[in-house]
Amino acid sequence: MEDGEVNDVVHPQVRAHINSLVSALGGISIDDDGGYKLGDDALEVLRDLKKWIRFYDEKTNRMDVARCLAEANIVSTDLLHILALWTPNENSNKYKARIALACFELMVPLTWPIEKDRETMTINHHRHIPVLQLAQLGYKRAIINYDAAPILSTAVRVALPAMAMPIGERTARDQGIIKLILYFLRNIAMITPPPGVKYEGDESQISRSALIDAFSYQDIFLTLLTIASNMGEDFRTEDVIVMEIIFHLVKRVDPKKLFVSEKQLSKIKSDELAAAMQREAAMLRSHGKNMPTRHSRFGTMIWVKRESGKLTTVSGQEALLDPAARERKMDSTKTFKPPRRARREDMEPKDLGPPVTIDERARQQLGSFVSDFLDSGFNPLFSHIRKSLEREAPHVLHYHQSQFFYLVAWFLEAERARRREKKESSKAQSGEDVSSFNLIASVLTQEMFIALNRALDRAYGDKDWRLLTSAMRCFTQILLTVQEMFDSGNDEDQEIADNILSRLFYEESTHDAVANIVRTYKDQGFEYLDACTELAHTFLRILEAYSKQNVDLQVRSRKRARRKKKAAKAAAGENGDEDQDEEDDSADDEKMAEKTSQERKFDFKRFAARFTPQGVVDTFVTFTKYYRDLDDSQLKRAHRYFYRVAFKQEMSVMLFRLDIIHLFYNMIKGPEPLDKNSPMYKEWEELVRQILKRCIRKLEERPALFTEILFSKINSTAYYLEYGFEKQTVSSNPRPGAELEFKRELSRDQQIAIAVGVLLDRNQTDHLDWIKQQLADAERERRAWENIDKAMAAERPEGEAASSEGTGFKTTPAYTTVRPDNDARRKAMFKNSHLRLLMKLCGMERLTPTLDESPDSTWIIPGIIDADTLKETLSLINKAEFNPPTFEDGQLAEHQLRRKSAAPRKRAAYDDDGSELQDFLDDGDNGILFPMGPRLKTRKRMAEDGTPPPKKRRRRRRDGSQEPEPLTEEQLEERRRARRKKQLERARRIKSAAYVNPSDDETDEEYDREFFAKEAAHQAAKDATFGLYDGLPPKPGGVERSEWEMLIGVDEEDDQPLADIERRKKSKRKPRAQSQEKSDEEDEESEEEVSDEEFEDIVSDSSSASSPSSPKRPIRLRGRTQLKQPNMSRDTGTNDESDWERDGGRDGNAMDVDPIQLSHEGPSGQEAGSTVSGGGSGAGEDEDYNDKPVAAAARSRLRARAGFIIDSSDEE
Repeated sequence: MEDGEVNDVVHPQVRAHINSLVSALGGISIDDDGGYKLGDDALEVLRDLKKWIRFYDEKTNRMDVARCLAEANIVSTDLLHILALWTPNENSNKYKARIALACFELMVPLTWPIEKDRETMTINHHRHIPVLQLAQLGYKRAIINYDAAPILSTAVRVALPAMAMPIGERTARDQGIIKLILYFLRNIAMITPPPGVKYEGDESQISRSALIDAFSYQDIFLTLLTIASNMGEDFRTEDVIVMEIIFHLVKRVDPKKLFVSEKQLSKIKSDELAAAMQREAAMLRSHGKNMPTRHSRFGTMIWVKRESGKLTTVSGQEALLDPAARERKMDSTKTFKPPRRARREDMEPKDLGPPVTIDERARQQLGSFVSDFLDSGFNPLFSHIRKSLEREAPHVLHYHQSQFFYLVAWFLEAERARRREKKESSKAQSGEDVSSFNLIASVLTQEMFIALNRALDRAYGDKDWRLLTSAMRCFTQILLTVQEMFDSGNDEDQEIADNILSRLFYEESTHDAVANIVRTYKDQGFEYLDACTELAHTFLRILEAYSKQNVDLQVRSRKRARRKKKAAKAAAGENGDEDQDEEDDSADDEKMAEKTSQERKFDFKRFAARFTPQGVVDTFVTFTKYYRDLDDSQLKRAHRYFYRVAFKQEMSVMLFRLDIIHLFYNMIKGPEPLDKNSPMYKEWEELVRQILKRCIRKLEERPALFTEILFSKINSTAYYLEYGFEKQTVSSNPRPGAELEFKRELSRDQQIAIAVGVLLDRNQTDHLDWIKQQLADAERERRAWENIDKAMAAERPEGEAASSEGTGFKTTPAYTTVRPDNDARRKAMFKNSHLRLLMKLCGMERLTPTLDESPDSTWIIPGIIDADTLKETLSLINKAEFNPPTFEDGQLAEHQLRRKSAAPRKRAAYDDDGSELQDFLDDGDNGILFPMGPRLKTRKRMAEDGTPPPKKRRRRRRDGSQEPEPLTEEQLEERRRARRKKQLERARRIKSAAYVNPSDDETDEEYDREFFAKEAAHQAAKDATFGLYDGLPPKPGGVERSEWEMLIGVDEEDDQPLADIERRKKSKRKPRAQSQEKSDEEDEESEEEVSDEEFEDIVSDSSSASSPSSPKRPIRLRGRTQLKQPNMSRDTGTNDESDWERDGGRDGNAMDVDPIQLSHEGPSGQEAGSTVSGGGSGAGEDEDYNDKPVAAAARSRLRARAGFIIDSSDEE
């Protein structure tokens, strides 16, 4: 029957192979006093088993091999015995060391944590996972409790040779061995009983206390301290593995209990026991009222007569106790039961588990390790991990960030507990100074705060509640640590703490994050609820104290300018196209740069008001519902919040809701009230009494509260209920609409036509009708005035008319007032930019242009505009209205307009933004030119194009004043799925890299031959690509072959193979590099280096330069050839000659030039690659080539400017 079941689970051939390999591994020997005897091929058997796991289980996503090995009990019966054979006295035994390494290579995948992924799990996984989880518990029990040999210490011995090597000398195999052993320790620390599964053995053998005792006894703590303290110097990629080991050692352990004396610990335990017994007694009392009588098998049903005279049927014997019980029974039937939703994923942190209790011995051992770690390993380890997280290193997984923040919070709390213990002991004993905060300085830096804020924002946006919970815990502990620094009494610590607090509270985005997190709680679990309420409480308390001490506290806001701009756009009704918006922004970059970030004075009362909305109140109410399970600090946290809302913020109406009042009443007078012996009972009783008293008084003052007490309150409703009137909002001085201009020069009739076309496109014909009416009225007035003026001039005598003109008689009519017909028109005259443009084109202007414009400003038509001009303007408007203008490419009239750029910002005398320097640098050929470095491609672009184009900036796309649409749940789920897939691929790569290849310590001559053959073929293909024959550059056209070979340094009679030359070049590569470095340091102007890609271009230039009209251009090849040219006459001019003499002189035998080597033979048959410096060496080091070095002819140095070669032909 068992065989049949086994065949259903694992394929019989797989089981047969695995069992045969296990049996061939070895066994108990009868001849050797019961000792374990290895098989003949034990090492190969272990490697075969590893291959089975790697290529069968992992590749096919099955667990059959692991199941077979678990049933064969290979760890307890074979692997541990094999490891015990390698005693500490036999460290030099290479064979046993390899056997031990192979054993750990097999145990690492067997103990690797099992993850349940619903997307990839199959029926096979559901069959094997429960069995393998229990098998891993057996592995852990056998490993940490094995008496014959310290298995964990043996694992460290395997990695010691690799760890002892300097990091620069370690091979990939050495790195793999170190990671393998660390993963083994991680797996042992991580194995815990799965939830809901009862372990059959003794749980004390696999408990946290047993693990800590094994780590301490086998010196694993010392190994972790050594690696952590040298992180970044001798170890780099092992940071997250060490962090995981420490995380699984200290998680859910109360750090406050590690550094207390035994007397204090016994008092704490007795208090906890008394509190637990009191809670149990209260629970029994509440259940005792409803306990069944001895006649419980008989049903009970009674009728209850209500106040209205109606009868209600109530069943159950608890209805017979008292009237209150009957009312509760009736109320329980009225409970609203919402429709059931799909079961949500458990939001509690599964990797933390329940709180852990450790024994006294383990407490002392863990406390000693934590103290040593804080003293030596905290700063290097966590600073290195933070850098790895920031650069998203390949060995970092998604859960490492949450573990990082959890450990930072845990160790900060442990450090504060240690400081308190030292402070108390120093007061009682010798008054010794408390250690400084330098031991934890790596997590109190600006880089850490930036990483923390980024994690808060990203986790909140991605709804990664586990990461957000860890980040909130870390932020809270950082605030508490800084506050303790501030209160330490040390001037230096106080100054540092003041600086840290000012940086933490300076960014308003941090304030927004804290308020939004606590306001948007829904159903993320109690851990998240506890973390967010603790962060809000701590942040408010410390910020309030700090703002009182620093009255002039400033905060930086980044959103106010954008918010104002959107509000102005919405009020003006502007919906311009995206191109216009982008152009407007680019025209006003400096102004926008000033407005996007503004500082303002901090007002704590205004900030605290952000914690009074109903969402925040509901979060703390949900937290308070667990009052029977909360400790004193948590009860105090909720009490302080409700007190702040009701009395400090004067918003007690936010608490006047029926369910909140019912909760407060039950906490004091209900069937399950708070424990009266609790220190917080009196404070809660007084708070509830004052809140209920205010509620009753407010019900008498505001009868509307009888209705509103059933619902949540928005801010406006709460303000009205609190003060009896609506909140008065005072609007600031509004700004008029933006001033527009035309993109190109147009005639007046075209401008009016475009302005009319914009209003027509926006369906604002009522504005056109109103303007035409105003122009017609003004035209009639002017026409009448002109007629009267003409009549009076005709009736006036000639002499009187001349005298009146001489006395300055007024002939210009008075201005005409433009009157809006309604409030909407008046608002449009102030905000509508297109209407204002048309009004200005028609000649309208403000009466008082020197004063700031307001919605009530008066517009006029000046008297200097005659009636004919007004009539012409009116006709142009009518013409454009019935025949709107059209444009090419489907553009609209508004596309012909743009916002008029603002005046440039007036810069202070001390304001140096680098513009003058940039103008000086861009001043053509007269400015300073800098070498562009080794990138020849960039240098060519600069030579051809002159000044580089301005750098384009990517701007966010905006659609008017509309906010971007939030992502839907489907899009967020798709992103999570893609992120999860990427994380799984990275995890698979890391797990695969944990193996050590057995061939790493062996050499393969066949592989070397194949490698060098491929390299030779690759080089030949490369030479063919660039047209090289025998490794030499091709001859350009128009140049004789003899001249070309003389130019590149090859003799006609030279028939020596190129391989010999290349071999000599390899032998002299090192001294040539040294001499070249020396010459580069001596020169002020470095010569140009060209790559293989530009070889042909420069060679062609040199061939043209070899003509009699221009000097020959020397060539210098990077990594291939370095040539020297004989001195030749120049015909360019005095400047060139001075440069020529300064760079090397006219004497071709000068020896003070740079030492340049040639990799080809010279015309005399000797190698021209010898060093030409006075103390040069390197040619004699080659045993196959002992000719004396010959000094090559000195060559001219190229004239270079800004990285460009300046030739005489260029100047001509």
